[in-house]
Amino acid sequence: MPRFTVHIRDEWLAVPCRDTTSTIGWLGQEALKRYIKNKPDNGGITSVKDTRFVVRRCQGLGLLDADDTIDDVLEDNDFVELAIEGDTMSPDFIPCEPGFNKHLPVQYISLDGNSLTSTDLFNLGRGLYKIKLTPEAERKVVQSRELLDTIVKENKVVYGITTGFGKFARTVIPVSKLKELQENLVRSHSAGVGNPLSPERTRMLLALRINVLAKGHSGVSLETLHAMIQAFNASCLSFVPEKGTVGASGDLAPLSHLALGLMGEGKMWSPKSGWADAKYVRFFFQNADLCSLKRSVLSSQGLALINGTQMITSLGAEAVERAQAIARQADIIAALTLEVLKGTTKAFDSDIHSLRPHPGQIEVARRFCSLLDSDHHPSQIAESHRFCDRVQDAYTMRCCPQVHGIATDTIAFVKNIINTEINSATDNPMVFAERGETISGGNFHGEYPAKALDFLAIAVHELASISERRIERLCNPALSELPAFLVTEGGLNSGFMIAHCTAAALVSENKVLCHPSSVDSLSTSAATEDHVSMGGWAARKALRVIEHVEQVLAIELLAACQGIEFLRPLRTTTPLEKVYDLVRSVVKPWIKDRFMSPDIEAVHRLIIDQKVWNVAKPYIDKYQSEYIPESRPVSPTAFSLESPASPRKRVRHE
Repeated sequence: MPRFTVHIRDEWLAVPCRDTTSTIGWLGQEALKRYIKNKPDNGGITSVKDTRFVVRRCQGLGLLDADDTIDDVLEDNDFVELAIEGDTMSPDFIPCEPGFNKHLPVQYISLDGNSLTSTDLFNLGRGLYKIKLTPEAERKVVQSRELLDTIVKENKVVYGITTGFGKFARTVIPVSKLKELQENLVRSHSAGVGNPLSPERTRMLLALRINVLAKGHSGVSLETLHAMIQAFNASCLSFVPEKGTVGASGDLAPLSHLALGLMGEGKMWSPKSGWADAKYVRFFFQNADLCSLKRSVLSSQGLALINGTQMITSLGAEAVERAQAIARQADIIAALTLEVLKGTTKAFDSDIHSLRPHPGQIEVARRFCSLLDSDHHPSQIAESHRFCDRVQDAYTMRCCPQVHGIATDTIAFVKNIINTEINSATDNPMVFAERGETISGGNFHGEYPAKALDFLAIAVHELASISERRIERLCNPALSELPAFLVTEGGLNSGFMIAHCTAAALVSENKVLCHPSSVDSLSTSAATEDHVSMGGWAARKALRVIEHVEQVLAIELLAACQGIEFLRPLRTTTPLEKVYDLVRSVVKPWIKDRFMSPDIEAVHRLIIDQKVWNVAKPYIDKYQSEYIPESRPVSPTAFSLESPASPRKRVRHE
């Protein structure tokens, strides 16, 4: 029999429906009858028949007409909200967020605990794949679980399995109370605060925890792991507050909230329901429900579900992926600004950079040549000032390889650490089935990703810092040949005046956010956990810094494209004209003042979606394949980069 879950005020009610030709109005009245039945005062409702209400779907938030038939507008197991006249609709429901794949994927990524990458994890967060375990991973999980069961049967004393936690590590728990121990652990440690992680970030967190458990050193049962995979594949996601972890012993509070929802307590999110009470969120595959999962979770090692660095690392994976995307697009945007400001390409000569062969510096210089080389990509703007008397440019243009380059190298360094952490066992104790023993250690300490993400924020911030100075040069007529603030009829129009202020504000805010959180440590758990990483804040603020960098570069790209308008009919190089065309596909030229925020957001979206990179990349690749000989030696480096040097090309201002 079809049934529907109806939310009225603070309660969820399951309403069966024998006849789906009944109307939405009938469904609302049936839900109201069940609601007032449980209220001593009938919930303040005197008559169901006379109560006026509206009904909306939780998914998409669409209002439903009371006269529509259930068959026409709802599906079995749909979630709806009923709002009584005079009440305020609940804010708890959110539709799928931007970038979330509303259609369940059909492709799978196989997890073995050893080969997941930050790119894979980022795509799992976006809902592009489902997951499954490899046979080898399943075998290892079963072996470690068998050892754990043996330990319990033999009444051995092992931390977190037959003892209390932290300061209570010496308190041995009777076998009869081990199940209660698991319940108490998850509930008491679910003490986070703040807004919940988005569905995308919760998917990343859950996928990463599954990947770590798949290594077979945690002692979790295969049944529990399969239930977690089912929850992931159905996008049934726990409410995980973003604040509350100190990054050692792992991310206890966030991972406890993750486990709490899987136990059927607290809140969960699904594409069908939005945020709802976890006990009402059903898995939409294989007819599993949260009650069966709760039994599975509580029969396993609770500590295995909540001890690890997965929140720091999953947020770090998003941060490093977005940082990599913005760094290479920053080179393209800066190259366009250099064209508009009629700069020289002499500073990008390969012989200069071969004398200081940092991989990132060489890569950035080569990318500038790919975009600006006058022989390969003729530029009318470049030709217009070829024989001017200017010898060199300001540092914000001349030193892009050196400044952008260290950001590129830092991103590579951080990505290496994050990818190692993604495939690391970070539990305590560690279960070694092949040795037949468990060992307590400190792999849960988040210092590695915490330090790396502090480095990342500092390095990527510099892309915005130097970009803001280039925006100043574009807007300031004393520093360019362009009109003040890139607009005609200055005074009547203010142009990019306040857009530059916004960029300056974001850069200033980043200066504070770049203070490293990992230099701090506060003793917790009665001095048992007497040194912590503060990695959760390192990850969250790194993401904020990166978002600000994206926005500053969006403003620079807008300003550079506006600057080109004052150089027409001259044209720049082919790849940069393609970038200009891309921007103009979403933002028209600035003829007179208008509401600017939507323009900034539209270009910010181009950057997030890597469309600036995608439109220029074919030209960059073609140039490098034709102009960089394979025989040139590559400088030793820990990172996988392209050949570091390009042949000397004719440069401007000769």
